Amino acid sequence: MKFVLKWIANGLVVVLLLMYFADVSFWSAFVTATVLTIIAYILGDQIILRKTNNIIATLSDAVLAFVVLWAAAVWMGWDLSISETIIMAVVLGIVEWFIHRYVFNNEAKLVTSEEK
Repeated sequence: MKFVLKWIANGLVVVLLLMYFADVSFWSAFVTATVLTIIAYILGDQIILRKTNNIIATLSDAVLAFVVLWAAAVWMGWDLSISETIIMAVVLGIVEWFIHRYVFNNEAKLVTSEEK
């Protein structure tokens, strides 16, 4: 469920902004969003968030988003500027912060209800 939520949220942001900023096809944006989500879920949510806190995990996700989007733009020859990539990374960071809070709050409620 956590991965699906992350995939939908990140997918919407990445697909819409890539199509807007760089005139990328839907499928290219979708694949990029999926790759970014898989990497961010494994590194950001399963490793960093579990060992640190929401702020560090969110910053890590934003930096990771910048690197992945920049690399995809270079590799695919997209016309995506550094400032547009930064904007996308910041928006994704904001979205990730809310996702992490939601997941953390739901996990805390689940643990509390299981203890009763």
